[in-house]
Amino acid sequence: MRVAVLGGGPAGLYFACLWKDRHRRDEVILFEQNAADATWGFGVVFSDRALAFLQDDDPQTLALISPRMQRWRDITIAHRGVSVAIDGVGFSAIGRLELLQLLQARAHAVGVTCEFEHQVNALDRLQGFDLIVACDGVNSLVRRTFAAQFGSSVLEQGNHFIWYGTTKRFETLTQSFIRSDFGSFNAHHYRYSPSMSTFIVECDAATWERAHFAAATQEETLATCEQLFAETLSGHRLISNRSFWRRFPWVWNAHWSLRNMVLIGDAVRTAHYSIGSGTRLAFEDALALVKALEAEPGDLPAALQRYQATRRRAVEALVAASRRSALWYEKFAEHMRLDPIDLAMSYICRSQRLDGDRLRAMAPRFMTLYDLHATREPRGS
Repeated sequence: MRVAVLGGGPAGLYFACLWKDRHRRDEVILFEQNAADATWGFGVVFSDRALAFLQDDDPQTLALISPRMQRWRDITIAHRGVSVAIDGVGFSAIGRLELLQLLQARAHAVGVTCEFEHQVNALDRLQGFDLIVACDGVNSLVRRTFAAQFGSSVLEQGNHFIWYGTTKRFETLTQSFIRSDFGSFNAHHYRYSPSMSTFIVECDAATWERAHFAAATQEETLATCEQLFAETLSGHRLISNRSFWRRFPWVWNAHWSLRNMVLIGDAVRTAHYSIGSGTRLAFEDALALVKALEAEPGDLPAALQRYQATRRRAVEALVAASRRSALWYEKFAEHMRLDPIDLAMSYICRSQRLDGDRLRAMAPRFMTLYDLHATREPRGS
């Protein structure tokens, strides 16, 4: 079988590695428009639960990336000069470029042909391939070309965000909330190497307009964000990597395949970054597609139908949780009226995936603090 993989991000590289490793006689060619050492953004994060599937289904990849990851067990909420730790929420993070380079090395080792700096701008250039796997993200050429057939929709979230890095080392995933003359800002930050952290700044549309970010240069925007979070950064600088203001795009498709084309990763659906599941979903999609193809050998339509049927329910549940999380962020300025401990409780419950019993079992130190606070202080401010 001849397989074309569009996109050299985590979804594309991971699928290409898996398929070629298991089917050495097949030809797998990966097309990526950027250079091999180029990437957008900084770190990617996985919850402990998000990595558990690799232990079961692909321990080889887990062994490849695990030694390079940073780990922590708490989330920190920083609000009004107070830091509140929520214990028991395990995460691991790795640099996005480092992850891609590890997967690239594995792809080369198993015989994937990687065509970097090769932009496919018309699908007729892929004639002769038995399977086209579209892993080309939110701007997927395959999805845009056949948007009606896929039943595609793309909607933008209201808030604006910008993705920076910094040399400030943060010991946990931290949510910092500040007020300014422009309005309220949130920073979502965590370390992904011993000396680097991701630093995502977010604000609502009105705050973004009052800060005149639309007319600001990249340098001016970076300087303003450094000033806003000067205390959080403790003298460290922000670092740009094609960093620009965006609004989060909600991508969804009623149908995930068409003829010999199939969508995976952000090409098929997006999950809000606030729950840290984008790369997890990409990996799970790739694994599910490989399993579906192997379960229906010689019957591509049946395999692609199986892929969607087996993945859809889990994807819908996670996307629904991410939408609830995103809606919480849309109103984070209102939540900032709460005192730090109540804000931390509101935050950890935002996606509605944790009930009281699970939270008490997972985060006993935080819940002890919360119960003590509840008996002493009135809620809110």
